[in-house]
Amino acid sequence: MAVVPRGVLHALELAQEDVTKWCGGLTDGELNERPLGLPPVAFQLRHIARSVDRLLTYAEGEQLSSEQIAGLKSEMEEAATRETLFAEFSTAIARSTERVRVLGAVDLEQPRGVGKKQLPTSVGGLLIHVADHTQRHVGQAITTAKVLVAQRS
Repeated sequence: MAVVPRGVLHALELAQEDVTKWCGGLTDGELNERPLGLPPVAFQLRHIARSVDRLLTYAEGEQLSSEQIAGLKSEMEEAATRETLFAEFSTAIARSTERVRVLGAVDLEQPRGVGKKQLPTSVGGLLIHVADHTQRHVGQAITTAKVLVAQRS
């Protein structure tokens, strides 16, 4: 497997570990809270799960489904429960890992288009973006989780 897919797999693995460690002890209320005006942890976890799915869809040469577009529009919804939120996140990471493994066998320089405007990129470019984007939002989730835990005192 090429270096890029291995790095993406590692980023996804770290995302699962870090989210479990830092966000796993939050209550339903805390997951939906917006401390200091920050986006809620629930949004960050939904966004990671759903954005990785969207980016991998483009990497596979496909366009987004109406279900994926609806998911994008509902990422900020409130009232997420720990159980449903962590189930969606874990399932998305597991599925994404398998999809990245498959993409590891294709030419990473293959051109791809993103969105309605078909912005130009490549399979490799999308895979790198999956890793980068995931880690950015994991960091934001962790920061918000730390603020929430500090506010308990």
